[in-house]
Amino acid sequence: MAVQLPGPLVSPAWLAQHLGVPGLKVVDASWYMPADARDPAGEFEAAHIEGAVFFDIDGIKDLDNPLPHMLPNAPLFAQAMASLGLSNHDAIIVYDGTGVFSAPRAWWSLRIFGHDNVAVLDGGLPAWRASGNGTVSGTPSPEPTVFNAKFRPELVRSLAQIRDNLEGGAEQVVDARGSGRFDGVEPEVRPGVRSGHIPGSTNLPYPALIDGASNSLLPADKLAAAFSAHDIDLARPIVTSCGSGISAAVLALAMHICGHTNAAVYDGSWTEWGGRNDTPVAP
Repeated sequence: MAVQLPGPLVSPAWLAQHLGVPGLKVVDASWYMPADARDPAGEFEAAHIEGAVFFDIDGIKDLDNPLPHMLPNAPLFAQAMASLGLSNHDAIIVYDGTGVFSAPRAWWSLRIFGHDNVAVLDGGLPAWRASGNGTVSGTPSPEPTVFNAKFRPELVRSLAQIRDNLEGGAEQVVDARGSGRFDGVEPEVRPGVRSGHIPGSTNLPYPALIDGASNSLLPADKLAAAFSAHDIDLARPIVTSCGSGISAAVLALAMHICGHTNAAVYDGSWTEWGGRNDTPVAP
């Protein structure tokens, strides 16, 4: 019988209690901004939750696309998950080294390829350690499995779809970048990318949804209040965006917790939109 996850988030205490249960798999999906100059794979080898495998966001991607980490096709994703020892029968817990930053990207990726039995470790590795839990070192050698990927296009948006939405505005576009980048008063982090935002989009920087003391997501009522305060209607269709499709998934996870379970992510995000000369930009 498959492990029953309590929801899209699990606490360090829940994971500690269930760690090692057959059918429960743990995945480290740490990723850091280029300016941080950190090596997530190296850090994983040095210290990770026992039994975890490493989900390489910069490796499990469309290798033919020049954008940073666009989704791969279903066969490539299935092959990558199988090589990590993950199957469709597993309950998967994803975490990262920041708290709640890049793990939601892996959570969203698994869901978009048909695997809903997945949750994010609230507070990530920092919260795991703060709760008194240990780590191990080394490089795991998981037993390969079979993973069947079924692409769900309703959870992702393309450049063309965002263009089409400019006129009708049927979908709310919510940008997770910092306000300085959204307003065009701070430079973008990637060379050649313009500053500003998609016309008509709303800015909700993802750190506003994080408890800075615990690195965890805010409680559901406070998440809902944050969306309401930014005039984001959780009863209407929503697309989330950010710099390159990482923190946009934090917004999607927070919306999921609030009951909006089908928010889509604009995969190319601002790196694609702001990196072109044929897309309109609002200051």
